[in-house]
Amino acid sequence: MVNVIAVLSGIVASATFADAVTPLSDAALVSAGRAIYQHSCASCHGARGEGARAWQQPDRRGELPAPPHDSSGHTWKHSDAMLYRIVQQGWRDAFNKTERLTMPAYKGQLSRTETIAVITYLKTLWTPKQRKFQREESRRQPFPTGAP
Repeated sequence: MVNVIAVLSGIVASATFADAVTPLSDAALVSAGRAIYQHSCASCHGARGEGARAWQQPDRRGELPAPPHDSSGHTWKHSDAMLYRIVQQGWRDAFNKTERLTMPAYKGQLSRTETIAVITYLKTLWTPKQRKFQREESRRQPFPTGAP
């Protein structure tokens, strides 16, 4: 992760906030996001964002497995603010029969910039139409400003 952090530090130092969070605007941000995704997300959501097998069917605990983040899923329907909140605070699907977070919280593990990078990478997995829809949602609900 040291190399990813170095790349992200360079991006933050050399780009304005708007530049750093514009989808697909910076190859280094996407590359860093891909590395973070592979390290922190792929074990549940799949190496290419394809999601867990049978992700639409509850498992033996009554929980839905990790959904895809590619174009076959619904991640693109959420604003940047919502995706950021899910990554940082975790998520419990309302359909799950257990009370635990099935998506763990990464607050304290991923910085604000790392979280934005991984979400920016996810946007590369979507169709142009999906990216356009998500961009419109994010105009109303952008990434939060400030730390963490």
